[in-house]
Amino acid sequence: MEFRIHTFEDHEPIPKRHALEGENISPALSWSVPAGCKEFAIICEDPDAPKTAGQDHPFTHWLIYNIPFNVTSLPERIPLETQMRSPVAAAQGLNSFGKIGYYGPMPPVDSGVHHYVFTIYALGGKLKLEPGADKKTLMKAMRGYTIATAHITGTYERRSKGRIKRMADATGISESDIVKSLS
Repeated sequence: MEFRIHTFEDHEPIPKRHALEGENISPALSWSVPAGCKEFAIICEDPDAPKTAGQDHPFTHWLIYNIPFNVTSLPERIPLETQMRSPVAAAQGLNSFGKIGYYGPMPPVDSGVHHYVFTIYALGGKLKLEPGADKKTLMKAMRGYTIATAHITGTYERRSKGRIKRMADATGISESDIVKSLS
């Protein structure tokens, strides 16, 4: 199964507009349909997020499911709605922020590069799962229905301004050029 994110390549940096500190807009996605597929689900997770008591790990940034088999793409800016009718009929679930919809990268400052894994699941049956499900419920509902998966990993890092200044002082490169090279 082919899977593509239109604003970054696999293992490349995620543009700031998709981050929580940017515009927090979901990226445009497209995929192929494997034989026997009845619907799709997509999950975005950060396995590098710190483990927090009482919270599932990895940290979940997006759950979108009940996507019909004849839909092969999602545009940018999927609305933060539990049950969508437009631009595509689909349901969204609760992410680890306790919110519905896509909430982009926002790793702790100076915690290093985080990896955001977007996984699409092609399902051989319809889940009939209500909107607003959490990841555990979605994963349980998909058990036995997954016929194919594909992954794309984007990276994101937040650095403190002090660190950028230290890099500029050490290299002789201007702070603005360092910031541009990291974006």
